[in-house]
Amino acid sequence: MKLQPRSEKGLLTPDNCAVALIDYQPQMFFNVTNIDRKTLMNNVVGFGKAAKIFDIPVILSTVATPFSGKFLPQLQAIYPDYKPIERSTMNAWDDVNFVAAVKKTGRRKIVLSGLWTEVCVAFPTIQAINDGYEVYVVEDLCGDLNEHIHQAAIRRVEQAGAKPLTWIQLMLEWQRDWANKETYSAVMDVVKAHGGAYGAGVEYYITMIEDAPPTVYPGWEAPAELVHS
Repeated sequence: MKLQPRSEKGLLTPDNCAVALIDYQPQMFFNVTNIDRKTLMNNVVGFGKAAKIFDIPVILSTVATPFSGKFLPQLQAIYPDYKPIERSTMNAWDDVNFVAAVKKTGRRKIVLSGLWTEVCVAFPTIQAINDGYEVYVVEDLCGDLNEHIHQAAIRRVEQAGAKPLTWIQLMLEWQRDWANKETYSAVMDVVKAHGGAYGAGVEYYITMIEDAPPTVYPGWEAPAELVHS
């Protein structure tokens, strides 16, 4: 099957966007209640893997680390050579190093998420749009003090011109064509590990229909008595 080129026409491609992941730190996680925190962490790590698969330029940033704690280690492990940009500002767009890192990517479409939605997502989103960038907010990677606050922030960034989306939607938008075997297997690995019921369905298909062995994840092996010979 011949691989079709990805058309843009308003969609995101691996070649036209950059990713900014902001303030995934323990102190920021503690007070999130709009989304289950285990789900949030799962989503963030899955998305980090997806961005790496498609070689998307990624910017990591932290705020007041002595208070907020170190950047999420599960996410940092995906990008071990990336040093998060440390800020004192609540608004990443007020930090010259952060803005310089965005400009360095050469991309005008920014995929942005972080903790909390009302501040660390909303403020840079609104100002980046004001500076001529197109901003996409990954809603299921954003957390806040409660659902009302989170939704108010999402409405505000939408009114400013931001485009909300979800992490699996974006990963599939980057993939676009199942004939793209360069990234297909890696995307399916992310789906199986982080895609919930979607991943369970894929795992069922490969083990029951294709009769392939169960997926083995790094650092974990099924007990011998559970592995069929």
